[in-house]
Amino acid sequence: MTPALLFQLHLILGYAAWLLCFRTYLWPRLRAMEAADAHRAIATLHGFRFFGLAFLMPGVVSPDLPASFAGYAAYGDLATGLLALAALAAYRVRPLFWLFVAAFNVAGLADLIGDYVHAVQLGLPEMAGRLGVLYPVPVIYVPLLMITHLAAIVLVLRGRRTLGQ
Repeated sequence: MTPALLFQLHLILGYAAWLLCFRTYLWPRLRAMEAADAHRAIATLHGFRFFGLAFLMPGVVSPDLPASFAGYAAYGDLATGLLALAALAAYRVRPLFWLFVAAFNVAGLADLIGDYVHAVQLGLPEMAGRLGVLYPVPVIYVPLLMITHLAAIVLVLRGRRTLGQ
């Protein structure tokens, strides 16, 4: 199997495993929560996205990993993580909380979609070994991040439907 095929298989299986876990254990709990509490739980997970800065840490990834990918991924994650932390800090001030919830979800989705686009453009699947110890990030951590961003959108749309009835 080629490195690109292994990487793509890992990515697909990462999504499959998280979707099964999310559907069985997380989604029922998030749906049962008050909207603000559900978004607070999602923000808590995304508050750890400062971890993306590790793409810039010398020795963590290969120096051959394209700097354009590493920088974009690192700073997009940092921005999303800071916005998620701001949402958590603003939880008691609901208008501000909702503003930061919207901001971290828009920034986070844009970051992840942009990372996928950059990865394809740069041929990252063919050079996935250059991710070094961060290899699990795109195949295990990113699927959960993407799923929770999409869940946040569904929760917002569901809330609007409920308010409109």
